[in-house]
Amino acid sequence: MSIALMVMDKRLDVFVAIRAALSLPLAPLQYIVSWPTNFIDNVKSVISSHDDLVKENLSLKAEQLLLRSQLQRLIAIETENNYLKALFQSSKQVKGKTLIAELLAVDFEPFVNQVVLNKGTRDGVYVGQPVLDATGVMGQVILAGPITSRVLLIDDPRSGVAVQNVRNGIRGVAVGDTYSGKLQLMYVPNTADIKVDDIFLTSGLGDRYPEGYPVGKVISVKKDPAKQFAEVYIEPSAQLDSSRQVLLIWNQKNA
Repeated sequence: MSIALMVMDKRLDVFVAIRAALSLPLAPLQYIVSWPTNFIDNVKSVISSHDDLVKENLSLKAEQLLLRSQLQRLIAIETENNYLKALFQSSKQVKGKTLIAELLAVDFEPFVNQVVLNKGTRDGVYVGQPVLDATGVMGQVILAGPITSRVLLIDDPRSGVAVQNVRNGIRGVAVGDTYSGKLQLMYVPNTADIKVDDIFLTSGLGDRYPEGYPVGKVISVKKDPAKQFAEVYIEPSAQLDSSRQVLLIWNQKNA
């Protein structure tokens, strides 16, 4: 009977309509049988898509972190480049021989404000040589080795700079203050005409610093009638805590 049905299904067109009629009740069963397979395939697809998204997210985060680090480096390079431009402009204003040096080390001892430079006697550095940055006077060389040198910053309590007021020409000596990190103008009479925001430059006296370089700006003036001298504090013009490159200058007699 089976063989006869197969032969008739092959030979007679009427069996096409019968086969189509029989497929209708079988369709739900086919859907039910195929559902687990489709469900599993969908679950696999969701899991695979989730894993791909997680991997892509991690990759993007890593790439973002790398780009941020590169951006920070570019910002640092740009800042250093701008500072070097300012330092170069400062060197053009200096008369005589100049040399750019970099900081190698900073002393962290209490009440000691000194730095070490990467230039020494083989570069012509000498004890007492003035040191500037792009904005003002930083200090002077107190020890010169063959390849390095040590600089005493102007805010060190053992430092003293002969200065002069731009506004009225009053002269004095600015000494580093131990506790505030500023400069204090020594032995200023209470009657002296010194005001907040007055600018002080090197006076050229004392044969250490050349004349006319920025030292700082007055930030505080206290006059006590019970005291003979006024308390005058100056904010250094130089970036003593952040400068990485400095300018060594030669006095005419040491050039």
